[in-house]
Amino acid sequence: MDFNTIFRNNQEWVASKLAADPDFFKSLALGQTPEYLYIGCSDSRVTAEELMGAQPGEVFVHRNVANLVISTDNNLNAVMQYAVNELKVKHIIVCGHYECGGVKAAMNPRDLGQLNSWLQSLRDVYRFHREELDAIDDEVLRYDRLVELNVQEQCINIIKIDHVQRAWYTSGFPHIHGWVFDVRTGRLKDLGLDMKKVFRDVKSIYDLMPLHGL
Repeated sequence: MDFNTIFRNNQEWVASKLAADPDFFKSLALGQTPEYLYIGCSDSRVTAEELMGAQPGEVFVHRNVANLVISTDNNLNAVMQYAVNELKVKHIIVCGHYECGGVKAAMNPRDLGQLNSWLQSLRDVYRFHREELDAIDDEVLRYDRLVELNVQEQCINIIKIDHVQRAWYTSGFPHIHGWVFDVRTGRLKDLGLDMKKVFRDVKSIYDLMPLHGL
């Protein structure tokens, strides 16, 4: 796709929105009130709004390689603080995807330059669950399972964040969800994680506000 095509597509998109609602962009300019924070992979095949069928203004999005939630990532922390404290999102979604290049790299270690330190967190997930993963003979299924386990671990990382805990104690939100996008079928898979139960199980380790009840 060349640049002329991109701008032509933009003009057509604008025209279609205005045809459906002449005030669409006036309303959009007034601000955003999304109920969802979506944390996904940077992979070009996985576009948050499109796979969710969402419209502009409905989803606050953060993407990085392999959809990681790393405590020292200032970018992620800024997104999380703004989403929880200012936008007051009701749901946080971590969405991985099958056929993830980051996951495959984590299970086949080699020197990847700047990606080495980034993927270390994902290799840690492999280490945590190595016995289960190494017992899966089918390579594709092994990669798929690490995708799911990585989503689970990143959801656990979210419950360690002070902004999230503080919001839970004051409002009960946000709910945290772990999803996987199957690029082979186009379908979303909800992993059915109960993150408040997980938090209760690890509360003595990670609770930053122990005087509150949850």
